[in-house]
Amino acid sequence: MYVIISLFVVGYLLIALEHRLRLSKSAIALVLGGLLWTVLSVLRLGGVELLPRLTDHVASVAALVFFLMGAMAIVEVVDAHGGFEIITSRITTHSLRTLLWIISFVTFFLSAILDNLTTTIVMLTLCRRLVVSPKDRLFFAGMVVIAANAGGAFSPIGDVTTTMLWLGGQISPVAIITRLFLPSLVNLVLPLAVGSLFVRGGVARQKPAEQSRPVSDGERAIILFLGLGCLIAVPVFKVLTGLPPYLGILLGLGIVWVTTEVLHRDKGEPYRSSLSLAHALVEIDLPSILFFVGILLAVAALEVAGALAGLQSWLEEAIGNQTIIVSLMGFFSSVIDNVPLVSAAMNMYSLAHYPMDSFLWEFLSYCAGTGGSLLVIGSAAGVTAMGMERLTFGWYARRIAPLALLGYLAGGAVYLLETALR
Repeated sequence: MYVIISLFVVGYLLIALEHRLRLSKSAIALVLGGLLWTVLSVLRLGGVELLPRLTDHVASVAALVFFLMGAMAIVEVVDAHGGFEIITSRITTHSLRTLLWIISFVTFFLSAILDNLTTTIVMLTLCRRLVVSPKDRLFFAGMVVIAANAGGAFSPIGDVTTTMLWLGGQISPVAIITRLFLPSLVNLVLPLAVGSLFVRGGVARQKPAEQSRPVSDGERAIILFLGLGCLIAVPVFKVLTGLPPYLGILLGLGIVWVTTEVLHRDKGEPYRSSLSLAHALVEIDLPSILFFVGILLAVAALEVAGALAGLQSWLEEAIGNQTIIVSLMGFFSSVIDNVPLVSAAMNMYSLAHYPMDSFLWEFLSYCAGTGGSLLVIGSAAGVTAMGMERLTFGWYARRIAPLALLGYLAGGAVYLLETALR
């Protein structure tokens, strides 16, 4: 187990230093993920059950990859049709600081309806249309990560971990929304209030790309509302059918694809091709998706090796205080994906001792959901932002992490105060 942990730490440092080493983080992540599973096999750490467990984890990773590719493709199609211009044209503020507040709050509430991953993709695409300066856009991307994770923490469908706890019977929708809304809001507002002090200047909008044959207003509106409708419908699809979200996003992808084919079937080939979903699939940032795959496989190897369960057992024995343990789990989720951490906690604490909507589960929802903002690789939203806006580990750690930490501690304090007053 110590070999696996050591290799993970080395790989983690290489990813953190990617800018200085001039090595692709995606390449490092893939090597790390494959290497850890190879070591598990050679050392027989997984025993005879290693292959089935690898198959289960690959299935989970594939489900997330399908979801990510589907969401990205839909957003690319909407963008190619100029659909986001309908939204950006209605944001008339000329203050960059006001724009930051608008983007952050829209991200916060949209993340609770969709999920933090899809919301990050949509909002970063909007930021590209509204913010020209690369420096300003990086800061906007960092705040989008904080807002998306904060918004996902108080909703049963806003984050993978809250959905896990909801389906597992640890939390109920009404309780989690009413009790975590204010802490999650503080988690965003405090970093936003401090961070906006460093944002100055006016909004310099990016000019929309010129097209040889512009898309009609009707076509633009159809694709925008259809694309966003398919994204918003995914959580509803999951609740109504019980089927995984990636199937819903693939269904939506097919609907958007058929619609674009019908809308442009009588147009010339070059024009039709540039607006097709097939072209959007080519435009997807594949390296960022491969980075996502490598990181998840590496974390899965840590779980199979028993490192995560061992860490939680040690915390229980060494500390014992649930408030401190769950708070630390939020910090750990900034380094290790929060899904296996929450999964380990669900197996470690029984519903018989900690019933639905107890302090442990609610505080875990908050800490695991928002703790991922402390480092850029700590959440799916952060990993996506790294790929879409070229956020580096070091830049995020210097500029955004202190703000995220401030919000994390303040929101946690608000929840503890609420609990004490109940």
